[in-house]
Amino acid sequence: MPDLAAMERFGAAIAAALRPGDVVALSGGLGAGKTTLARAIIAALGHRGEVPSPSFAIIEVYDPPALRLPLVHADFYRLADPHEVEELGLDDYRAGAALLAEWPDHAGGFAHEPGCLSITLESLLENVGSEDVGEGRIAIVEPGSDWLGRMPCP
Repeated sequence: MPDLAAMERFGAAIAAALRPGDVVALSGGLGAGKTTLARAIIAALGHRGEVPSPSFAIIEVYDPPALRLPLVHADFYRLADPHEVEELGLDDYRAGAALLAEWPDHAGGFAHEPGCLSITLESLLENVGSEDVGEGRIAIVEPGSDWLGRMPCP
């Protein structure tokens, strides 16, 4: 994805295919664009206004009519152990909702779920002189079986 507009198109394509029970697992290093993509998905689902990063609160919940479906946006970066997800009551939040999960590996991962769309974002760097300069991002997408036939195409 060469720029923000491409990220927004990708987010809109994911949002168009998203259903309750789905998980969009967003992986990548710090600054790779996980929250940017999550914000694009949330905006494409109908949310207007600010979308705070859930890195401090860990979980942010969005409900209709602001969005076309219930959505949980979680950032698991601060979890020290995957078992902490149980203490957060994630299953209760997820009931009937889609989940956007940043740093899913910190929560034990979701790739085993058929409704999981795993996306790893990587920065493309170009070396100019002695500096690495960002030149967009690449998204590596791995769909669970429930995503086959409805894969998002930006």
